[in-house]
Amino acid sequence: MKGSTYRRCYCRDAEGKALGKTCPQLSSRRHGVWAVRQELPPHADGGRRSFSRSGYATAKDAQEALDKVRALLALADGDDTEAQTLVGDLLEGVSKNKKAPLPDLAETRRRLVRGQKLTATMTVGDLLDEWLDAKRKARKKTTLNGYESHVRAHLRPALADHRLDRLGVGHVQQMFDTIDDANETIAAENQARREQEARSRWAKGGRPPAKERERLAAERAKLAEMPPYRRITGPASKQSIRRTLRTALNFAIGREYITFNPASFVELAPAKRPPGLLWTDERVARWRETGERPSSVMVWTPEQLGQFLDAAESDRLYAAFHLIAHHGLRRGEAVGQDWANVSFSARLLLVAKEITVDGWTPIETAPKTDGSADTVHIDSGTVAVLQAHRDRQMEEKAARLGRGLPWVDTGKVFTSEDGSWLHPEVVSETFRAIVADEDLPPINLRDLRHGAAALIKAAGGDLHDAKVKLRHSTITLTSDTYMTLFREYEEELTERAAAVVPRARRGVDSTAAHASLTQDPENDDAP
Repeated sequence: MKGSTYRRCYCRDAEGKALGKTCPQLSSRRHGVWAVRQELPPHADGGRRSFSRSGYATAKDAQEALDKVRALLALADGDDTEAQTLVGDLLEGVSKNKKAPLPDLAETRRRLVRGQKLTATMTVGDLLDEWLDAKRKARKKTTLNGYESHVRAHLRPALADHRLDRLGVGHVQQMFDTIDDANETIAAENQARREQEARSRWAKGGRPPAKERERLAAERAKLAEMPPYRRITGPASKQSIRRTLRTALNFAIGREYITFNPASFVELAPAKRPPGLLWTDERVARWRETGERPSSVMVWTPEQLGQFLDAAESDRLYAAFHLIAHHGLRRGEAVGQDWANVSFSARLLLVAKEITVDGWTPIETAPKTDGSADTVHIDSGTVAVLQAHRDRQMEEKAARLGRGLPWVDTGKVFTSEDGSWLHPEVVSETFRAIVADEDLPPINLRDLRHGAAALIKAAGGDLHDAKVKLRHSTITLTSDTYMTLFREYEEELTERAAAVVPRARRGVDSTAAHASLTQDPENDDAP
């Protein structure tokens, strides 16, 4: 490819036109500067382009620059069109930025051989784009949505413009400090809105007088101008954001872009899992009085679970609730269960698929983790429930076909009335409706899975048994969620065990009763 060095100046004629090579002063060695021009490999679409730069003081300086450009071009083999285009893109970008130095030859060779980007100043934003592209080919949709949300809302605004090779712990820590500052602002704005809402309500009943209506209208106008309620980014969310960044930076280390992961050394408050608590009589009474739940993870007692299952028995989704309650399947795992993976004779089912939602659209994916894809031993009662459910499903199918209506043969255990996939939210809506009708203390459908751990404890199992049953990846996860629940259940079982013993003198204090068995009532001085 053609290339040359030449001397040029910036003189213009009377009309403002550049003189270029016709300038009469170019014969003087002190006039003008030296420049280089080198033809580059064409664009991917075949368009011509070139590298040009001026400002060199001597012909020798210009020739050295031209030699460097040619050495960079020589890195790509003559028959490697893709590599030639990449080197051409690199030099074209340098040519457009007159202050940018020529790329280092050894570093460019290393990147080219390893298939890395040749850009000398790769940014965190560049990395995030490349990492997400790679994840889109390998990750399930719901996981990818979480990554993209963290990148869009937090990582890109705070870190995208930083050079990747200069990203430090301080930069990442500053991002989380900014999140904390935003949390304080959000909390203050939410509190101000709650107070303004209180001022905007007429709490005395009936229609307020005219003067009060004017005041309330003014207060509501103020409320309309206030920011809406927003959620803060809590400790668990911050841990997830750091985990996303750490994964992206580990990807960069694997590609040899960097050698150090600053996200691994940022200090964050630990995210504490809310403990699972039983709906004891005292907590139920307190909830009915105040409407407050003691924990975000609440579990029914066996009696409360029995009341729910009795009420749900006539519903077409009863078998799903029974399966989740007794064997701890996740909602998506239950909805995604195939009949082909259920063995009545062996009393086993294989969790191999789940149906989750992307926005509102149901999608079928692999289970949440590798450990979640496992066999589950089911009891004879659950076998009977599933057999009855299958018979009912076949009756639904026959009835629809008998009326000339279509039936979608998905092979799923739990389906819509036409055999098609059951939307996961339908299960949750049905669950909430039954709970409300029975006036049971509130739990989420997810808590029905947590209740399976309580049943394990009631049957004499321990945390390891719960880990195996719920298919947790580590015993730590099981312990963090269920240790408090197991302790509470132990206390309740202890009280029940003590109450089993019949006593004729239940109204007598146990200490006094014990004393009566060891002392002579006629001898007040007995030791």
